[in-house]
Amino acid sequence: MAFEEWVGAVGRAVDAAGVVAVVLGAVMATVFAVTRLARRQGEVYGRYRRFLGRSILLGLELLVAADIIRTVAVAPTLESVGVLAGIVLIRTFLSWSLELEITGRWPWQKEGAQPSASGSGSPAQ
Repeated sequence: MAFEEWVGAVGRAVDAAGVVAVVLGAVMATVFAVTRLARRQGEVYGRYRRFLGRSILLGLELLVAADIIRTVAVAPTLESVGVLAGIVLIRTFLSWSLELEITGRWPWQKEGAQPSASGSGSPAQ
């Protein structure tokens, strides 16, 4: 098997792992949420969102890894690197948005800190 074929196969496998992470995470989050609802446990919605958000983040990370593998290892043209840069920027924005939704703080803030109203990224006093 040629190097390009091998790298392409690895890229497809990592792509598949990303899709599986999102789908399996969504299914598991739903099963856990239904179980909590049946047992009348509190905070079902918040836990469901956090679990689902983490699954999406993991899937995004794997999908970007697959794009990097295929772009850099197989066809590192200026156009493909530019497309990859755009994908990484979008993924970074999505990751930061999901992190804020899941934890209530920006990724660079310390544990327990809340985003400030001024948007400066520093914890509220």
